Amino acid sequence: MSRISTCFEQLKQQGKGALVPFVTAGDPSPGVTVPLMHAMVEAGANIIELGVPFSDPMADGPVIQRASERALQHNVSLRDVMDLVRQFRRDDTETPVVLMGYLNPIEAMGYEIFAQVAADAGVDGVLTVDIPPEEADDLLQALRPRGIDPIFLLAPTSTKQRIKRICAVASGYVYYVSVKGITGSANLAIGEVASKLAEIRRYTSLPVGVGFGIKDPETAQAVVQVGDAAIVGSALVKRVEALVDEPAAIPAAVSGLLRQMREAMDLI
Repeated sequence: MSRISTCFEQLKQQGKGALVPFVTAGDPSPGVTVPLMHAMVEAGANIIELGVPFSDPMADGPVIQRASERALQHNVSLRDVMDLVRQFRRDDTETPVVLMGYLNPIEAMGYEIFAQVAADAGVDGVLTVDIPPEEADDLLQALRPRGIDPIFLLAPTSTKQRIKRICAVASGYVYYVSVKGITGSANLAIGEVASKLAEIRRYTSLPVGVGFGIKDPETAQAVVQVGDAAIVGSALVKRVEALVDEPAAIPAAVSGLLRQMREAMDLI
């Protein structure tokens, strides 16, 4: 059983939802990332989504776009991100780490090399925003033998046929994008989310995480009442951005919000 599956199974036994923070690797500088990852785990994070900096992050709003720009100013590459995961694994061998990014850097490295380097570093899942399942066979064939979960996005506009297709190839968990638009762009409507999750669960037994629009403890709590995980990104990256000139303060600022979310989620 993968680290991701084990994590969700343990949380299910405890009657809890997963808290899944997203931060961009190398933002605002590479030295911040690993201490930040550890601080997030200490604050109650169950899985970490680590963004791979990219020059054209089409699914991301201005907040995460700027995070990629800050990391790229330090020339943070895909291999550098793997090195950061490897450093994290020296002290944490349990918390799942999912790389979230875009296809171009993976293609440039090569699917087989990417999958092997990721497995060696301790990566548990890969979410590639801009590759549909119809074009993902080569990547899936590289990831699966190495025990890395391919994670796919579903949206409010996803049809039943699309849901069925994606659920057939996904593993680890399914990521439901709760709003129409880019990251950080809108407020989520819990009733609509609950309805869509019920539809998705007709086609998969995988956990379904909900992301985009989770900004505070109240929305995190509401999401895990209907979903299996609250995925929070822009709200955390905003805290990073506010402290780019005080990098030592970033882990405490980010983990402070996560701790509030974890406490709210555990009240259910």
